[in-house]
Amino acid sequence: MKVLVVGESCKDVFVYGDCDRLTPEAPVPVFNPVNTTENGGMAKNVQKNVLGLGVECNLLTNENWQSITKSRYIERRANHMFLRVDSNDKSYGKINLDNIDFSPYDVVIISDYNKGFLSEEDIKSISLKHNNTFLDTKKVLGPWCCGITYIKINNFEYEKTKHKLDETIRSKLIVTQGSEGALHNNITYPVKKVEIKDVSGAGDTFIAGLATRFTETNNINESINFANGCATMVVQRKGVSTYEAKEEK
Repeated sequence: MKVLVVGESCKDVFVYGDCDRLTPEAPVPVFNPVNTTENGGMAKNVQKNVLGLGVECNLLTNENWQSITKSRYIERRANHMFLRVDSNDKSYGKINLDNIDFSPYDVVIISDYNKGFLSEEDIKSISLKHNNTFLDTKKVLGPWCCGITYIKINNFEYEKTKHKLDETIRSKLIVTQGSEGALHNNITYPVKKVEIKDVSGAGDTFIAGLATRFTETNNINESINFANGCATMVVQRKGVSTYEAKEEK
């Protein structure tokens, strides 16, 4: 199998530290950094999860992704996030789909964070050029996504877009609901109850597992259950974590 991920990327930064007192100048905590971790985020994290599943994967994304950062400041003992700082958040640019050959790929995953990199017309164009496309988007849904095979959004995003949905789109929709699992065609797919340490990137893991398993099996029920299992595994770790196929063994 060969997968193409299309979407914008950034660099995720997690700064872990200690907070033992308030500053005398204002009622805010004093944060002392101890260690920092970094990884490719957004579409790059989707690609990393697909690779972790043992599947060949290419990525079409913005070249300047390392200059766009999401920095999270986290108290390491309580794992409480005090602050997130986004830098260069308006600098993703615009994709150019001219001369992109989609034919070598078994599935195309569109990871759209609605930063301007992909327009509605771009997504529609991809769905017309490939017959197996999976979309994870922050956009309000509409007729432009009717050609997508399956669409994954979370519950918060669903509340923003539900008034725009017709039956065609609803039949393609998979709504992730955190610890409650996922919902598709009025069927709830539950997840195992675990201690959740960080949900960052869990949606990327879900869409990677969903698209690859469906391409292998053509069974959406099995694919949702598999994606749930992948996401459940990564939320038990701090930071943005990636699913690895070897962990199933």
